[in-house]
Amino acid sequence: MEYKVTVATGTTEYSGTNNYVYVTLVGERGESERTLLDNPGLDLCRGAVDDYTVRSSAHLGRILMVRLEKKKYWVEDNWFCRYVKVTWPGAHDTITFPCYCWLVGDVKVEVREGTAKKPCDDTLPQERAHRTAELQERRKMYRWQQWAPGLPKCIDAKTEADLPQDARFANEKRSDFERSLQLALLELSLKKLVLKFGRSWNDLDDFKRIFWNLKSSTAEYTMKHWREDWFFGYQFLNGSNPRMIERCRELPSNFHVTGDMVQQFLGPNTTLDKEIKDGKVFLVDHAVMDGIPANSIRNQKQHIAAPLCLLYEHPDDGLIPIAIQLEQDPSMDTPIFLPNDPPLAWLLAKIWVRHAEFQVFQVLSHLLSTHLVVEVICIATLRQLSAVHPVYKLLGPHLKYTLEINCRARTQLISADGIFKRVVSTGGDGLLTLAQRGYKVLTYRSLQPRFDFMDRGVTKLKDYFYRDHVLLLWDAIHKFVSGMMSLYYNNDSDVQEDTELQAWINEVTEEGFIDVPQFGLANDLKTREELITLLSVVIFVSTAQHAATNNGQFDWCAWVPNTPCTMRQPPPRDKDAVTMGLIIDTLPDISQSCVQMAITWHLGRAQPDAIPLAQYTEDYFTEPDALRVIDSFREELKEVEEEILRQNKGLELQYLYLCPSQIENSITI
Repeated sequence: MEYKVTVATGTTEYSGTNNYVYVTLVGERGESERTLLDNPGLDLCRGAVDDYTVRSSAHLGRILMVRLEKKKYWVEDNWFCRYVKVTWPGAHDTITFPCYCWLVGDVKVEVREGTAKKPCDDTLPQERAHRTAELQERRKMYRWQQWAPGLPKCIDAKTEADLPQDARFANEKRSDFERSLQLALLELSLKKLVLKFGRSWNDLDDFKRIFWNLKSSTAEYTMKHWREDWFFGYQFLNGSNPRMIERCRELPSNFHVTGDMVQQFLGPNTTLDKEIKDGKVFLVDHAVMDGIPANSIRNQKQHIAAPLCLLYEHPDDGLIPIAIQLEQDPSMDTPIFLPNDPPLAWLLAKIWVRHAEFQVFQVLSHLLSTHLVVEVICIATLRQLSAVHPVYKLLGPHLKYTLEINCRARTQLISADGIFKRVVSTGGDGLLTLAQRGYKVLTYRSLQPRFDFMDRGVTKLKDYFYRDHVLLLWDAIHKFVSGMMSLYYNNDSDVQEDTELQAWINEVTEEGFIDVPQFGLANDLKTREELITLLSVVIFVSTAQHAATNNGQFDWCAWVPNTPCTMRQPPPRDKDAVTMGLIIDTLPDISQSCVQMAITWHLGRAQPDAIPLAQYTEDYFTEPDALRVIDSFREELKEVEEEILRQNKGLELQYLYLCPSQIENSITI
């Protein structure tokens, strides 16, 4: 019996191999001959799709899996296999075996046929044995560890080099990632700015000197309008931290604002109490920042505040700030900053709010609520779900590269000697304390967009493009997940009886999120709708939510006075004593400004190898019904994109971060 076997090699650098590779077909009636994929150095090249003939003494029946073996030929040369396809005379269809993994060293890999299967769908002893062995091996490779107490658990890897090859960046991405930050810093070094430690700028216009080639239209718009109150308010809706603002149902007892103070900033014929009752007053409370230990940079103490900011939806001027208090525990002489204060005092108060925003969006909205949350899901998926499990196939593309980017963040960005420690006011112990506080109050409910908007009371807030676009995306993602899972789970019992799925959710809650019992996610899945909602949350957070907090970093932070990474003087207590000299001495120094601009460009720029949402390059699903659902998802995302572009048409300041074409399939940066 002769079988035609097609083998596809990866398309990225160094995917090909000149080592010996053997293939064996494993069927329900036996195995084929162990066949050498011949011509070392000629076949299995990068991007190659090669055909071979594999023989067996008799028909193998249903082909269950393909066994691939790699042996060193002269020197070790790893190989990335995309897929194997098998057909034979008289066969009605070609059978596809999705692989998408590296063969490293002298190794043997068995790849299952592409049909997604739950554990109960495997009826043959060979299938069950393979499933068990696969997960046992993965649990050895992917282990939990605790980065710090009071935070989600993470992968057991000191650096990205400790990760298995399948979790590593492709060579092109690794080279680009490591080169881009160096290029940004080099550009600033050539201007002889980045080494000016501790030296203040002369005036605000001097910050323009670091724009040079690192520009964006939104960053330039920010530079022109950052002092304006409407623009300050706009950023709470559509900036990098759009999930902080909430409806003010009553003034906090520690926020000493009175109606008389703000009366002149309201619309005509109204009062503060009336506007609060009508849902037109909003609050941004940075209480989580209170008492965070401030960083010391080159022996100079940095400073932190925990502001409260009251905003009003003015009938003519949009969302504007009407009162700012920079302390959570005010004393008798703690000022309430108002729009009619001396202009520099009001400007500095707003800068302090934006400084708090930098810390909260970087550490909580971005790092904690996307990167660290998704890492828990990623590890549990690798440890508890077989590669043929439908949930593994669904989530796989949305978890790609997350382990490496998180390892790099822990070693290069937020480590004891990382970039945050060198330039950010919460660097060092402050960052850890802030993350621990945020984790204590993080809930599964808050990761579900409709609940988030309802709980914050912002369902009717005007010009909240983030909310409007998120809901479009959430509905599309939920519909997609529902369609996929309905192919494999007919009812709630199917979910309850899926042993791998139940082990997965148990590990997510009892291992990954063990230190936050109020997170609100049960340790078992009882219904199909619970499963669909959870998977929708995972895909939404790893795609749209990450894009919303990550992709605008440079736009909002490149003009450093708009969102400063640190503050070098304490918050002002005397409004009349605020001078431009004090503002300049408070803002980041020349060196800190350069690094802020470089790192936000590096982290927020469009990735050259980005894979847009739903444009799957790895075909884990092979069933026609599943492929139709994926095609429908892509078509729906096209409609979402058209609607977002329609909403932005004619706007001077456009909000495009949530266009599906601009959203990456996973957290890769």
